[in-house]
Amino acid sequence: MKIQGIVGAAIMALGGMCPLVHLPIIGNWNYFDLDVSIASIFYLVVVIAFVASFLGKSKLIRICGWIGVVLVLVTLAGVYFKSHDAFSFIQFKKAINFAAGVVKYKWGWFVILAGALALITVRNPKVTVLSKGPGSI
Repeated sequence: MKIQGIVGAAIMALGGMCPLVHLPIIGNWNYFDLDVSIASIFYLVVVIAFVASFLGKSKLIRICGWIGVVLVLVTLAGVYFKSHDAFSFIQFKKAINFAAGVVKYKWGWFVILAGALALITVRNPKVTVLSKGPGSI
């Protein structure tokens, strides 16, 4: 059992529930408010990381950490492009950037990345071979 993997997966799961984006009138959104399909994939990765932690599979834990980082980057890019596309009916570039600027990123992204970093840094235990000295049976 990898304690660091369990802690990292738990931090990622809690980070998905934290506020990720703030919209002025609507309020804070978490992962499920942004996109249900990406959130489902994200939590599937978290569950796989939990199971791999209990089974002691270090490589699978690290892979889940990297997949979590990729999902965060894809989601951040999606939020950015969606906020700029939502105001594309405005004809002035400065007005589009101003209107898209009302979408604020919140602190939940850092919590998810901290959990992913904990998953990425899980290592295999060192195996030491004890050799007997010369002349011993």
